[in-house]
Amino acid sequence: MSPALLLIALAAVGALLLGIVARRGHDMGLEQWTVGGRGFGWVFVFLLLAGEIYTTFTFLGASGFAYGLGAPAYYIIAYGTLAYVIAYFMLPPIWTYARRHGLHSQPDFFVHKYASRTLGALVSIVDLIALIPYLVLQLTGLGIIVEAAGYGAIPKDAAIWVGAAIVTAYVMVSGIRGSAWTAVVKDVLILVVVVFLGLYLPIHLYGGIGEMFDKIDAAKPGFLVFPASGMSVAWFVSTVLLTALGFFMWPHSFSACYTARDARVFRRNAIILPIYQLILLFVFFVGFAAVLQVPGLTGSATNLVLFNLAKQQFSPVVVGIIGAAGVFTALVPGSLIAMTASTLLAKNLIGLARPGASDDQTVTLAKFLVPVIMLVAVYFTLNESSTIVTMLLVGYSFVTQLFPTVVASLMRRNPVTPAGAFAGILTGVVVASVLTFTHATIGSLIPGLPEVIRDLNVGIIALAANVAVLVVVSAVTQRFAAPAEAA
Repeated sequence: MSPALLLIALAAVGALLLGIVARRGHDMGLEQWTVGGRGFGWVFVFLLLAGEIYTTFTFLGASGFAYGLGAPAYYIIAYGTLAYVIAYFMLPPIWTYARRHGLHSQPDFFVHKYASRTLGALVSIVDLIALIPYLVLQLTGLGIIVEAAGYGAIPKDAAIWVGAAIVTAYVMVSGIRGSAWTAVVKDVLILVVVVFLGLYLPIHLYGGIGEMFDKIDAAKPGFLVFPASGMSVAWFVSTVLLTALGFFMWPHSFSACYTARDARVFRRNAIILPIYQLILLFVFFVGFAAVLQVPGLTGSATNLVLFNLAKQQFSPVVVGIIGAAGVFTALVPGSLIAMTASTLLAKNLIGLARPGASDDQTVTLAKFLVPVIMLVAVYFTLNESSTIVTMLLVGYSFVTQLFPTVVASLMRRNPVTPAGAFAGILTGVVVASVLTFTHATIGSLIPGLPEVIRDLNVGIIALAANVAVLVVVSAVTQRFAAPAEAA
């Protein structure tokens, strides 16, 4: 076994053991399994929320995005930072409400706020449709990382099966505690690996970061600035706004907030997380360093740019360490997604048919649904369905549709009725699906508009349709609706 493969194997085994040990001293009932007994301090909550920053998509995709497209990649830094500003104000009242009512999933929040199990079921369906392709993405990235870092010794498909089995085992045993403990190792490894690569490669290959950008600009004029059309500044601003609104609407991030010990945790983290987000710059530096060193990669091949450059410059031991860090970027978010999906499926969808189920029965069902969720994700991953890839693009558009209804529910007097919330979310999801599957843009829909409007992210149309329907239906049904509960 090569040194690289040995290190990757040790990382996988270490993640499994750490995830299982995390349950020690805790009875894994519904409260502990899903929200860690609501006793996590700022460090664990920080790591769970930071898990959304460093996934396999970021590890592979951010460097590939910088390599292939240049300046537009910076939206990845900007939207997370804006999302944390929103979180400073939004997450504390969500946590307070969730603690008061003993909530365990994101749909629970909608069910209680709007006194509507039907709305909770819709949110559950939206969440599942968004989560499955996100889980597929983690497994796909895991396969790519293991195959590349292991120099092809382990096939991608085998790595996917092993990774899925590891996630299934420790999620069933330890729930969110397993995710939190493995997140500690993941973030330490990522911090060391990313900062090292982002500094060493530009200095070693070009003489410095500034010198690297000078040489790229000379070789590829205009690559480091936003294009005049397409992924222009207008696209950047609108994409940052939309993704920032949807950042904490992902159900695994939303429910991870329930784990905190007190509301101050979120304000402290909202201050620290934007600084932590800057580490993404070093991932971009790796992608930019490869522009002149590994030319000619296109399409999905750009996702391999980090490992292609690493294998050129480093020994198998260093490549193995990079691969080990990459394995954790798949396992941690993958475990959160699997646990969240199984919980909302057991409690908020299947639970509709068994309203009298106890918490023990619900958590038992959720645990047994984890392997089912993983098998579905593995199936789509191995079959490389083009539909699931398209659905991944829909995922963010889907969860962003939940934002207006959540914000309205936090107002002192909620102007949105259950019917308005349902109609708005459904409209936004349908419009987002149609626009994504038809590859429509604002420019193609309304050709005569100025370029600055034509380049706006098409998701704005779905969100605008959502809000318009939400307002109209709520106004019409207001007289028949019971008063919505305040924050």
